[in-house]
Amino acid sequence: MATITELKAALKETLEARGVLGQLKARIRAEVFNALDDQTETRPALSHENLLINELIREYLEFNKYRYTASVLISESGQPEVPLDRQFMTNELNVVEDPSCRSVPLLYGLLSHFLSSGGEKGAKRFLRSSAAPAPRDSTACPAGEASRAGMAEQVPVGNTSTEAVFLQGGYR
Repeated sequence: MATITELKAALKETLEARGVLGQLKARIRAEVFNALDDQTETRPALSHENLLINELIREYLEFNKYRYTASVLISESGQPEVPLDRQFMTNELNVVEDPSCRSVPLLYGLLSHFLSSGGEKGAKRFLRSSAAPAPRDSTACPAGEASRAGMAEQVPVGNTSTEAVFLQGGYR
């Protein structure tokens, strides 16, 4: 007759092999979080940027079948229960999608765009916050001088251009 320890080990092995154990753990975490969540505590208003970022993350999580993680994100962030329309998202992010990439999350297309449009090898992009202007560096070199001085060019990235980013397939 099998011992309790052997039965536990067999059950754990079976649940892991079926891919169920991780789902159960995530579900328990989500339920514990929901039980402990103080519904009387008011959350700060969701900013426009956070709404878009959370939606990109939700789309990614749901695409990869991280449903419980997505449910915690929605519950914790105050993101609307109904996903934002994809066309709305592309308009807000100022991107144009190639039809072949509509079956994958926008986050993949954005990442692919930045990975493939690096320009000169080793060139870095200067990311700018939408909430504050980019800091001025008194040691910044004029265009082209940085590469001659052995420094990475700083190319502004962000909502500084009215030109749309074109997302193409070829990822995932």
